[in-house]
Amino acid sequence: MKLKITSSDLDGASVVTLEGRIVLGEESQSLREKLKSLIAEGKKNIILNMSHVEYIDSTGLGILVALHVSAKTQGATLMLSNLGRKFNELLQLTKLVTVFEVCNTEAAAVASFSK
Repeated sequence: MKLKITSSDLDGASVVTLEGRIVLGEESQSLREKLKSLIAEGKKNIILNMSHVEYIDSTGLGILVALHVSAKTQGATLMLSNLGRKFNELLQLTKLVTVFEVCNTEAAAVASFSK
């Protein structure tokens, strides 16, 4: 299944909702392009809503790390929200949970930016 990417603005944060798989190829490239364009537009608070991500491979994890680093170097913050149980376990296992800012819900992520 192709990765579907939709975005919206919510209380000063850009919420990018992902649906499908984050894997090597067109999917990861389109995600990279989307975040690059948001940062180019001056968006500084970006939330990736992962509630509908069905699968992520090692390349997908690498893409998320690269996006996180890229956002940080350009003065933006990338946060993950709505992780499923499997994805949360994967972040724990790979110790990437220490790299990303993670919130249980989209609302909590938005609220954390206003603090």
